[in-house]
Amino acid sequence: MATTRTFLVLFSLACSLTLCICDDESNYGGGEGNLFPGFYRSSCPKAEEIVRSVVAQAVAKEARMAASLMRLHFHDCFVQGCDGSLLLDSSGSIVTEKGSNPNSNSARGFDVVDQIKAALENECPGTVSCADLLTLAARDSSVLTGGPSWMVPLGRRDSRSASLSGSNNNIPAPNNTFNTILSRFNNQGLDLTDLVALSGSHTIGFSRCTSFRQRLYNQSGNGSPDITLEQSYATNLRQRCPPSGGDQNLSELDINSAGKFDNSYFKNLIENMGLLNSDQVLFSSNEESSELVKTYAEDQEEFFEQFAESMIKMGNLSPLTGSSGEIRKNCRKINS
Repeated sequence: MATTRTFLVLFSLACSLTLCICDDESNYGGGEGNLFPGFYRSSCPKAEEIVRSVVAQAVAKEARMAASLMRLHFHDCFVQGCDGSLLLDSSGSIVTEKGSNPNSNSARGFDVVDQIKAALENECPGTVSCADLLTLAARDSSVLTGGPSWMVPLGRRDSRSASLSGSNNNIPAPNNTFNTILSRFNNQGLDLTDLVALSGSHTIGFSRCTSFRQRLYNQSGNGSPDITLEQSYATNLRQRCPPSGGDQNLSELDINSAGKFDNSYFKNLIENMGLLNSDQVLFSSNEESSELVKTYAEDQEEFFEQFAESMIKMGNLSPLTGSSGEIRKNCRKINS
């Protein structure tokens, strides 16, 4: 118990060491619509503290949760913008995005989102959106695992709809080609630098066997493995991911430091030890992307700075603001 308390205190201190971005609307020069870091300063001044506390407790209980929460934010923003649509369960005319190919049996952390929302509703009912709490949770997940921090522009509202087709079509798949992945990022207003930097989030977390089996046994449909995959690494992966069965078996996205947010991921790519095809193509399929991989592998600080910048940029995708959308009382369903 004492260790957990010490962990939470240190985390709170770490979160105060953010990038220097002003926290009020008049001084904030970036953002989208009416988003700015100090949005809840008067209406719910403890909002960020509450999110930070619940996320810290969840990650202290299960380290993997940091990557899971960050992934929820990615998958939310790539569908209808960062509007909390991913969090909705099926109800009435709403067909949940949780059942899409990228999310089914994979997306997790919804119970932690529920805990955060309940704590926020207890402190300041009907004030903080699910879209905002998810954006804050992603930032806090980075800090908790040793990654960068940044001031999060806030003021998003929640959608009253979801898009199963958008989830299936917009989110890059593990076996996509480089050009397909870049195209899906470009469609969201994100560029090649954002793609490489944001992919660096795979320095933490795990992936299921079903997401990388093709590389081990049938990369090009001819019954042969991916020749770009380092052989001893491939042999190790086959022990946990057989040709059939074991779909849910997990392997680390970053074999060297799966629980620490650092630049080891990029070093792995240079050694042909990226777990997913969508990881390795960043180094093997495009010269400009390859140079960025080398840069981030050599300079962790530059990676951290770009990751924070790209996370802010992604978090500003098509937000609902003003009178659009709503502030859900329960992140799983629209208000009556």
